[in-house]
Amino acid sequence: MTIVAETPFTTANADPIQVLQRARGVGGISTLQRDGATRLATLYQDGCAKIRLPHTHTAALEAVLINTAGGLTGGDRMNWSAEVAPDGRMVLTTQACERIYRSIGGAATVETRLSVAAGAHLDWLPQETILFAASRLDRRIDIDLADGASLTAVEAILLGRDAMGEAALDAQLRDNWRIRRNGRLIHAEATRLDGTLAERNGLSLLDGRRAFATLLHIAPSPEHCAARLARLRDVLPDDGRIAASANGERLVIRALSQTGLALRRLIVPILAELSGAGSLPRLWHL
Repeated sequence: MTIVAETPFTTANADPIQVLQRARGVGGISTLQRDGATRLATLYQDGCAKIRLPHTHTAALEAVLINTAGGLTGGDRMNWSAEVAPDGRMVLTTQACERIYRSIGGAATVETRLSVAAGAHLDWLPQETILFAASRLDRRIDIDLADGASLTAVEAILLGRDAMGEAALDAQLRDNWRIRRNGRLIHAEATRLDGTLAERNGLSLLDGRRAFATLLHIAPSPEHCAARLARLRDVLPDDGRIAASANGERLVIRALSQTGLALRRLIVPILAELSGAGSLPRLWHL
């Protein structure tokens, strides 16, 4: 585990003040095209951010993002970035669920910046984020798409651990997405949880559920998006747990469930259909 440690300091006639250690991580990756496949161009990792490249049987480059600190708490910071070359295919996932632990001051911060060049596709498939009791998370993702580029992205949140019977009623979340094509904003959304019962139980909000996810697909054109939605109708359950809508080049899917396992079973068939690599990373297999 790599952390930033600061030396305790003192004030006049006072005992030493202990400054808490904080995790810091920066990871970045970019690609190039060679022999009809997407290959690694550059890789940067610092602090508790690590990136590994498993062998796959597709033309896409798969990268696994790892936080060696084992989780995040107030004051910790992670920064991820990726660039996909023209006509490339990249899959980004995580080694495990990210855990956001109880904070005794401030929020954990995760910032992600992704760039997809012309004709390329990116699958942004991090595993679920688990919010523990009294945790605080500020997360932002910015994605830039060029002409003809496409994207499949998911972010899933679990409120507490299923096996421990946790509900994490006081967990707080700020989650902001900004997606642009050639600098033009095409999708923006913000999720905010303040740890109130109204959020958890409201019929228009979580309706008593502890697990939820947003899936977003940006197609190269509105026609491609409409075709994707038509194919998805065969795998979407008609029981109120999930809904999809298409608007222009955007396909947005929202899912709710009572447990993390039920949520994953719900969204895996959809992600498999939308994946540009033709299959999901092995880490996503149930």
